[in-house]
Amino acid sequence: MKRTGIATLPLHGGKAPFWLFERMKRLASSIITATILELGTRNLLRRLSDPYWFQCLGCVLGFDWHSSGLTTTVTGAIKEGIKGMETELGFFVAGGKGKRSRNTPEELRIYGERYGFNAEQYVLFSKLSAKVDNTAVQDGYQLYHHCFFLDQDGNWAVIQQGMSETDHTARRYHWLGETVESFVLEPHSAVCADMKVETLNLVHHESMPAQKVIVELVKEKPEKTLQELRKLFEADSLFNHLNLPNETQPEDFRYQNREI
Repeated sequence: MKRTGIATLPLHGGKAPFWLFERMKRLASSIITATILELGTRNLLRRLSDPYWFQCLGCVLGFDWHSSGLTTTVTGAIKEGIKGMETELGFFVAGGKGKRSRNTPEELRIYGERYGFNAEQYVLFSKLSAKVDNTAVQDGYQLYHHCFFLDQDGNWAVIQQGMSETDHTARRYHWLGETVESFVLEPHSAVCADMKVETLNLVHHESMPAQKVIVELVKEKPEKTLQELRKLFEADSLFNHLNLPNETQPEDFRYQNREI
C-alpha cells in the first residue's frame, strides 16, 4: 500500500462562488477527459495522488488560494464535471466533504451494480485508508473529507483531508493503490509536510508490539481490562508524590545554603 504524500494548508471557511465553481466544473471535465485520452486512467490516478500536481490543478482550474477549500472544491469539480460520462471514460468518483464522505461505500456499490464490478473490496480499501489516517496515525487531524477515485481496471486512489482545531490548519492525505502490501505496516511511501507535530504512528514497524497488545485487549472482556487498569491506578496511588514548584531559587537562599 502506498500513500504518496501530504499537504498542509491553512484552514478556511466558506465556499467557492457559484460562478467560479461552474467554470471549474467545465474546465475539470475537459482536463480529465483529455488526460484519460492521452495518458489513460492509470496515469491520471498517479497524478491525482501527487500533492504537487493536484495543487497545480487547482490553480489551473481557477481556485488559486492555498487554502483547505482547494481540496474539497477541486475534487467536487472533478466529480460533478464528469457526471454522466463515467461509462465513456471508465473512471468513477465517490465521496466528498462531510456527509458525502460517509456516502462513499454506498456510491461505490451503486457504481458496481451499474457497471458490473464487485464494489466490496473498494469499500474496504476506502474504509481502511480513512481509518489509518484518522486513527492509526494520530497527528491531531480529524478527517472531514474523503474522495475515492476508481477506474474500470480496478486501479484506485484516495484524496482525503483532516482539520486541526488547535492550530487551524488542514492536512491533505494522498493515496495510490497500485501496490497493496499492508495497511497496518508502514503503508506510506512518503510523509511530506512543512510542520512537524507530535504523532502516534501505530503503523510504523516499531509499533508492531503495540498493535499486538491492542488486538489482545480487544479480544478480552471489558471487565477484565478495567480490572487490570484499576490495579495499575491503585499501585500508583501507593507511591508518595513530591511535586516541586517550577521557580528559580532566590540568590541569597543559595548562598545561605552554601555557608551552612
